[in-house]
Amino acid sequence: MARRGTMIARLAASGVAGGVLVAGLVLPAVGGTGLGLRSAATAIDLRPVDLVEPPPAEVTIVQDGRGKEIARFYEEYREIVGFDEIADTMKTAIVAIEDYRFYEHGAIDIEGTIRAMAKNFQAGKVSQGGSSITQQYVKQVLLNSAETDAGRDAALEASYARKLNELRYAMGVEQKYSKDEILAKYLNIAYFGAGAYGVEAAAKRFFGVTAAQLTLPQAATLAGAVQDPNATDPNLGAKQRERLVKRRNVVLNRMAELRKITPEQAEAAKAAKLGYKGTKLPGGCESSNYAYFCLYVRHEILSNPDFGSTAQARLDMLNRGGLTIRTTLDPAMQAAADRAIRKYVRASDGPVAAEALVQPGTGAIKAMAASRPYGSDKAKHQISYNLVADAGHGGGIGFQAGSTFKPFTLISALKQGMKLDDGLTAGAGYKAPGYSTFKNCKGENIGDPSHTVTNDEGSPGWKTLRTGTWASVNTFFMELEQRVGLCETVETAKSLGIRRADGRKLQEYETFTLGINEMDPITVASAYAAIGARGRYCAPMAISRITDRDGKATTLRPKCRQALDPAVADATAEVLSGVLTKGTMRGVGGIGRDAAGKTGTTDGYATAWFAGFTPDMAAAVSIGDPRGSQTHKLVGVTIGGRYYGVVAGATLPGPIWKETMIAALRSVPATSFTPVDTARFGGCSEGCQPRREPADEPLDEVGPAEDEPEADILQ
Repeated sequence: MARRGTMIARLAASGVAGGVLVAGLVLPAVGGTGLGLRSAATAIDLRPVDLVEPPPAEVTIVQDGRGKEIARFYEEYREIVGFDEIADTMKTAIVAIEDYRFYEHGAIDIEGTIRAMAKNFQAGKVSQGGSSITQQYVKQVLLNSAETDAGRDAALEASYARKLNELRYAMGVEQKYSKDEILAKYLNIAYFGAGAYGVEAAAKRFFGVTAAQLTLPQAATLAGAVQDPNATDPNLGAKQRERLVKRRNVVLNRMAELRKITPEQAEAAKAAKLGYKGTKLPGGCESSNYAYFCLYVRHEILSNPDFGSTAQARLDMLNRGGLTIRTTLDPAMQAAADRAIRKYVRASDGPVAAEALVQPGTGAIKAMAASRPYGSDKAKHQISYNLVADAGHGGGIGFQAGSTFKPFTLISALKQGMKLDDGLTAGAGYKAPGYSTFKNCKGENIGDPSHTVTNDEGSPGWKTLRTGTWASVNTFFMELEQRVGLCETVETAKSLGIRRADGRKLQEYETFTLGINEMDPITVASAYAAIGARGRYCAPMAISRITDRDGKATTLRPKCRQALDPAVADATAEVLSGVLTKGTMRGVGGIGRDAAGKTGTTDGYATAWFAGFTPDMAAAVSIGDPRGSQTHKLVGVTIGGRYYGVVAGATLPGPIWKETMIAALRSVPATSFTPVDTARFGGCSEGCQPRREPADEPLDEVGPAEDEPEADILQ
């Protein structure tokens, strides 16, 4: 034992000369294995080394369009604060218990190191650290910046080699920063338990206050927690809280011993209750009031290469980057959509309603609403995926869009030169004349002469582009698609951003125009927004600006292209505006300004839609049963406390859309549609049949009556 004491004294006497520990120091072997440092025949290099300090993981904040926080993402819940934003009593407490000579020594506390090495020699291993606060900061930086398990193990390895490495870095840190700066960095990087990283997060999590507001007993509690935060984690139970109280009292005794507080102050603080509040950590989409929008933003960042070259890089940026993400969410428009849906559909209903609002000309998503809350608690009628978005943004497989696809055939006809009063004769049923009647975009014959499409209660006869659309006559659109071409219709839809909700390729069959593909409200609303923007399609956009932790802001611009000839879009809007006044939505009516849209109902009332737009806003509403729309159809159902024989596009989606749009656009000046180019689209071509027949009057789906069928049912 005396010999070991001599060795320690020799180390102390040697000191550090010119950055080199004197050669010839021999540390005794213990148990034949040594302590990680063998007999030194040469000098040990202890020159300062610059520490690479990646910024510690910090919380990313998501804001609405007005700058109000709506969610947080993080891997480690941390909020960086400055030295002056931390209570003096917190600084005093942590120095007292962790490194009371911190402001007196350099990178290494020789006295503490000697004491620790004596214990280590006795134990035969590195069992006591003796680290200064600077060395502890270095250790945390190395641990947090390690990208592999091996790297993390190396940062925690109990060896003299690791200690010497830390010391080199600590010397570099001491040369680079003041003591106050080092202490602030340490308090911002340390883990305190209960999921709280850094003193600001810990103060909020433990006591519901900021780091600047910490009292003496609170500061002593946090100072005591850093030694073994898992053993004293108050969130884990009574035993851990008991240990934490004991550690707090140790800190208070030490502060009194060092005369940083009086014995009376120490006793009063020890008499205080722990006071752990367990304040819920903010963040995560499930806790957000705008959960669906939050989900969309998260998946947009994680899947978009614009935000990082690899999936891991994007995840790190989101969860560790300390970003401020400004979204396109408009709280007033979101509230309008929420109110409209709640009025008609309850969370406890089997079917669910979902709605998206998208701004024409920018693609900015202004609202995402659904009748069920997001989450995993079935008892609260929550649903675990994004009802409003596609699978790429956390959504499901979507619902068949029904007759909301018919405008793509209408647009194709207008692109090919048909006029608004051009038409054709629609039968009571439609069969493809032959297998080659319809060809997909690969040129393959996909016509099915054995399948008959009917109008259910619709009326056959002569239909123009206007009247066929207003009445949503299935056989008319099958004839029209045959004339303009299936692939041409598909390409028109694709040009307006149409893609399946599940990410698979569009099904290119003859009934494409009847909406056989599963869609999500954001995609459909974005397509209709392009018509409202006179043919300018903009990809859906949920993020407008990202500010990094250093305050550098990057503004994201809309990704737009001219998908349609403006005159074609104007003519399409003119036709679709008649749906609200003369067609399947006339029983619901308009919104007091120029508006247009299309109802959609699928085969056997499996799902129902309405998509509509003004020059200022577009919205799409879907209703279907997530248990399976084909097995749980909208027939004989009670929704929102009301019984419906069947639910069609104008029964519920239409009224939800109307009430949403009226409220959402209340403070937005009305913009009129551009008048149709009558020289190009007015009248009819030579040989057309412009006369109106009784069958031209649209009689189907005129309002929200509970048992009124829609004309555009797929059969």
